[in-house]
Amino acid sequence: MTNAKAVLHGGPEDLAQRIVPITPPGTELKIPHKGGYEHFKVTGRHEDTEEGHLPVFEWWERTEVAE
Repeated sequence: MTNAKAVLHGGPEDLAQRIVPITPPGTELKIPHKGGYEHFKVTGRHEDTEEGHLPVFEWWERTEVAE
């Protein structure tokens, strides 16, 4: 079974990765980053990358981790 992946556009420039696994594939991603989460939504676009033809997820908001 192949893991699905996506390419991330927007958000913080210092994200560790721009190609990330999506399990299970969905319409939103929540990426942990510097004490919070960066949220990305699927766009319907695709991009050719070194890891294949991947769906593009666009950054739309950041939330902080509740303590």
